[in-house]
Amino acid sequence: MLFNSLHFFLFFPVVAITYFLLPQRWRWAFLLLASCYFYMVFYPPYILILAVTIIIDYFAGMLIEGSQGKKRKTWLVISIISNVGFLAFFKYYNFGISNLNHLAQLIHWNYSIPLLNILLPIGLSFHTFQAMSYTIEVYRGKQKAERHFGIYALYVMFFPQLVAGPIERPQHLLHQFYEEHFFEVERVAGGLRLIVWGLFKKAVIADRLALVVNQVYNYPHSYQGPSFIMATIFFAYQLYCDFSGYTDIARGSAQVLGFKLMENFNRPYYSKSIPEFWRRWHISLFSWFRDYLYTPLVFAGRQWGRKWIYFSLLFTFLVSGLWHGANWTFVLWGALHGCYLVASAMTDNFRKKLVRFMRLDLVPKFHLAIRILITFVLWCLSLVLFRANSMRDAAYIFTHFGTGTAYFLEHIRQHATWINLAGLRAEFDKKQILIGAIAVAFLEIVQFFQHGEDINWLVKRLPTLVRWSFYYAILLVIMLYGIFGAAQFIYFQF
Repeated sequence: MLFNSLHFFLFFPVVAITYFLLPQRWRWAFLLLASCYFYMVFYPPYILILAVTIIIDYFAGMLIEGSQGKKRKTWLVISIISNVGFLAFFKYYNFGISNLNHLAQLIHWNYSIPLLNILLPIGLSFHTFQAMSYTIEVYRGKQKAERHFGIYALYVMFFPQLVAGPIERPQHLLHQFYEEHFFEVERVAGGLRLIVWGLFKKAVIADRLALVVNQVYNYPHSYQGPSFIMATIFFAYQLYCDFSGYTDIARGSAQVLGFKLMENFNRPYYSKSIPEFWRRWHISLFSWFRDYLYTPLVFAGRQWGRKWIYFSLLFTFLVSGLWHGANWTFVLWGALHGCYLVASAMTDNFRKKLVRFMRLDLVPKFHLAIRILITFVLWCLSLVLFRANSMRDAAYIFTHFGTGTAYFLEHIRQHATWINLAGLRAEFDKKQILIGAIAVAFLEIVQFFQHGEDINWLVKRLPTLVRWSFYYAILLVIMLYGIFGAAQFIYFQF
């Protein structure tokens, strides 16, 4: 079920009202039933995959807790293999076989392995990682094994964050299913504000910018440099508003019911470096990679010093790229960010000396603006790989960023109309592009005043008249300018 569909806006009020009317002892069962329905709306048979992994991890958690020595590790490995096995089969089987078939052609091997017509279970990467975090934390002794099967199943299947996160840790979420939540007006109002703000990001900004992004990136040979620049910047905001919008709706829905989910974004486009960016973007996923992959890797090879740290960074981001999609564009996107981080670490002292030499430390605000701009440009360059449909398309876009500049400058001189300047063709509605750009500007103004807090922190500090004007304005903009076609969230494919 999509958060931006009429189905959800009928489903959620029914769930919330029923939840608060039920006695506490039945609430977990009702939420589990609602979560099953929420997931089965997408494709009912795949609920069986979730059921199998839930059963395996539930018993694995108790067996890990009740075992000693090598047996504990054996049960953990069985749990991880079962989870990764499902993920590898459904998400990477065709990718792997397709590459093997290409290799076979190169060596003139006439036999090819057939591909399978597999539909990727929605949100598989997210709930797989959440399930693995549970057994790993039990193994590490930081979480007791959950004895209540229904509560554990709900931990994996809780509908607000089931298909696209945030990827919760058991210490943060499991205990909340035992707590009794009362209907509190202020908390519910805060949750509804998050839902509306998330819907604004998705329907007004992300889905509108997608009209331009999809046209350019699906037909790159029809466009030139200025179009690629505009489409890439638009995609940066489309991706951010799409995913952070989903997170806001997820956190808001959970908050209405009395649950607190972790924050997943913290104004990432205000980052002053790539390392800082990854502390602000998709926080739940990259803290997962840090805690369960990068840190153990560094610890295992600590005797090899700094070179091993660099290797661990590169490997972690290669895996994160593959996590995002079974395509070489995603693998290279991850590798590029690994290189960014290694380069950042290796040049730290040099960059500090350069700042002092250029006297940029004497103009801190200007220096800050430069750092934010460079970080955003590096991110946008990587997004060409993230969005391109193939390596060939990505290579074409990278090698044609500078084309059409003379035509662009000539139009500046003659027309000075910025919408015409991007080299976009007549099929683009100038009004739609302008609405998207204004919405992005409004988003940045709001985020500037948020100071890293969520929208509730800002809105509650406004005078009553201004606050209610803000509510009505946002709702009116969503109704008038939102694009409603039940467009799937981008991260559902991962």
